[in-house]
Amino acid sequence: MTAVLKRELASYFNSMTGYVFAAFTIFITGIYIMIYCFKNGYPYFEYVVKSIEFFYLITIPVLTMRAVAEEKRQKTDQLLYALPLSMTQIVIGKYLAMAIVLLVPVAELLIMPVILSNYGNVVMATSYSSIFAYYLLGLALAAIGLFISSLTENQLVAAVITFVAALVCYLMTGLATYIPTDAVSSYISFAVIILLIGIAVWFLTKNKYAAGGILIVAEAALFILYLFSKTSFEGLLHKVLNKISLFAITDNFIYGIFDLTAVVYFITVIFLFIFLAIQSMEKRRWS
Repeated sequence: MTAVLKRELASYFNSMTGYVFAAFTIFITGIYIMIYCFKNGYPYFEYVVKSIEFFYLITIPVLTMRAVAEEKRQKTDQLLYALPLSMTQIVIGKYLAMAIVLLVPVAELLIMPVILSNYGNVVMATSYSSIFAYYLLGLALAAIGLFISSLTENQLVAAVITFVAALVCYLMTGLATYIPTDAVSSYISFAVIILLIGIAVWFLTKNKYAAGGILIVAEAALFILYLFSKTSFEGLLHKVLNKISLFAITDNFIYGIFDLTAVVYFITVIFLFIFLAIQSMEKRRWS
């Protein structure tokens, strides 16, 4: 795994990807610090951190697009399969390299509250908790991007799909306001989501029995819940979308609340998409 990690880090910093990623993040942070803190006189560094989350929509697709897609295109993924390593070790090695690249600009952010404290009363606890949430958000989006990169051989396709996925996460709370809140609409929406999950399971495993079994059991459970507790479905999808939005759950950290539930959620998302990336590559190994 260490060899994969070193190889991936070298690929990021022997090319311009790692440097451009870090430089772009630092540059954007500097602009927002100048506007929020110096021009307007606000000592709230956490608002700067919240504002730059948007740029993950641009930087994460660039960071993750080549992780596996380029290996597939150049057929070098066959060399990975020949290594005396499990697919889990290979994927984790690639992911840890991304985590380190993400950490470079975050390390620069850690210095900023100290510098700003010379010019105003900066709340250190809130500033550093917001930076922590910012890093967790990046790790979660990177895991999603890694999984998407494992599904295609085209870097551009991987980047575009990752951008769309991140954009949906970013706009999720806004989109939720346009969804009908009646029980029937919520039930139909959840039924469609379960269907999509069943299709995804079939795509990853090519096992129609596993996918069909999950689909039937989940749809039956949903119908029973709807049958016996129809009122609980009113506005349920709206509530769920607000709860699972990756960008929205960092708000508590911005307001000075260290949300342990959000930390667990981020870690769950990371492990889920790393697991899916492993399964995707295992499928290709034996296909």
